[in-house]
Amino acid sequence: MDTISLDADRRIAGPYTFAAGLLGHLVPRALERRSEELVAAHDIEIRAAAPRLRGCVPERRSSLADTLPRGQRILVPGARRSLRIANGLAEFVRDHLRGAGPLALTVTNLGEADHTDAELVAVLRRRLDPGLLRIDEGPSAPSAGPLRADFDRYRDEGFHHAMAESGLAVLRGMAYEDDPEGWQHLLQRVAGALEAVEREDEARELYDRARRVSTDPKHRATIAYATAMILVRHHDPARRDPEQALAWINEAITITSLLPDRRERAFHLGFDLNGKALVEVRRGRYESATELVRQAIDLAETDLAGEHPIHRLVLHANRAQLLAMAGRTEEALAGYTRAVEADPGYPDYYLERGNLLHRLGRSDEALADYEAVMRLSPPFPEAYYNRAEVRFAAGDLEGARADLDHTLELDPEFAPAYVNRSGIDVAMGDYARAREDVLRGLGLTPRDPHLMCVLGQVELAEGRHPEARTAFDGALEAAPELVAAWAGRAELAFERGEHDAALADLTHALKLEETAELLFNRSVVYRAAGLADKARDDLLRAAELAPGDEEVGRALAEL
Repeated sequence: MDTISLDADRRIAGPYTFAAGLLGHLVPRALERRSEELVAAHDIEIRAAAPRLRGCVPERRSSLADTLPRGQRILVPGARRSLRIANGLAEFVRDHLRGAGPLALTVTNLGEADHTDAELVAVLRRRLDPGLLRIDEGPSAPSAGPLRADFDRYRDEGFHHAMAESGLAVLRGMAYEDDPEGWQHLLQRVAGALEAVEREDEARELYDRARRVSTDPKHRATIAYATAMILVRHHDPARRDPEQALAWINEAITITSLLPDRRERAFHLGFDLNGKALVEVRRGRYESATELVRQAIDLAETDLAGEHPIHRLVLHANRAQLLAMAGRTEEALAGYTRAVEADPGYPDYYLERGNLLHRLGRSDEALADYEAVMRLSPPFPEAYYNRAEVRFAAGDLEGARADLDHTLELDPEFAPAYVNRSGIDVAMGDYARAREDVLRGLGLTPRDPHLMCVLGQVELAEGRHPEARTAFDGALEAAPELVAAWAGRAELAFERGEHDAALADLTHALKLEETAELLFNRSVVYRAAGLADKARDDLLRAAELAPGDEEVGRALAEL
């Protein structure tokens, strides 16, 4: 067994200090073994974690941002990107070691590692067989130096924890008067990183500090915009305040609309109008939001020709999202397609378009978009989760479950996947496995109504009626419009011979959503209660909604 020792202290080389050392050991050996294809398949992950290897790892997957000046790369990676990189690196390590033989690692200073390395070690331990990769923790003897201030790398790669730590350290020793433009630029980056890692209160303090010292119009507009975004995007929904956000975004628009330079005004005002559109969405004013994005697009197309292509494609994608909400699906698809065609290497808009195609019943096209995400991006849990929904809708329970298994292998905290996987387990009659998923999911999202509903189904199937009633009641308390919970509670009442209660719950469910299945179930209860005429009425309506349904046809023939 090959053995190596690596230092994970973030002060040595910042984010992915450990990963860079590991890749520096493995990548040259993979290339020597003529595993160029394996290396190239993980180009994004390797190049992000180990910049010194960029010369020997060609860039196979790239997006429009890679060709633009830094000032036009307006999309900063989100906090979840590091998990995708960690999973991609884990798969590279796994596949390389399967051919090259096992490896024993000793990692020193793991407690001093950056978030990226700590996350990677956790993923390696979770996903790789210890017989293939053994990771032991060595002694801790941290260096006394500060984290390096590699701000461009941190921003471009979405290394938010490092940006926050190093940026705050620099700001503590930097006066606004020393370099107003540099101070403002750094403060904006640091505050954005704090927001990304859910430290919004600290970000707000920085914005308030900036307002006390800066009179620069563009800077004040930017921090007014950023303050509004905190108020509508806060990770705690209870702390969102769209009305206060509206006041801040209007201040930003007031300032940017007065900027003298036409192109500069078009970019900044367009950005702020797009931000106000999100505020209006949070206020439930979708038409107003769509109009604001249209205005921003007009500004970009008129005054930014040849510049800021990412800004324009983001606007078109946002407009598509709003059009989809309004039911204008063909226009929405056109908008997403325009964004995809503008940057075919950027995965996120394939995902959005795939979701819309799935809702429209265009399953093959949706699958193609989800699989494009899988090709273009490091492992993306949402793509597998969404493909599972398409497979489930097509009756492929095994395929759907495999995709959900992989989703949760990539991200064990992806709570919606527990909802869907437990539902598949119930459909397949595996109640023990369904219960396990429900409990895992409830550990992440306590009182989740969908999980409570599945728990009710499990309890009902296993004959624990009081527990089933408690679970269904809990689901309906949290989500009174959850049709499956009304239907489940009705089934429970029917099993207990409580026909009136079952009819009341099914009738309520049908008011929320009229389906052939619910009508058929209510007809069964009507027959049991001796109300054959009402049972026939329900079956006739079910036959209209589901022509050719054999079960409905047989039930009608029996009446």
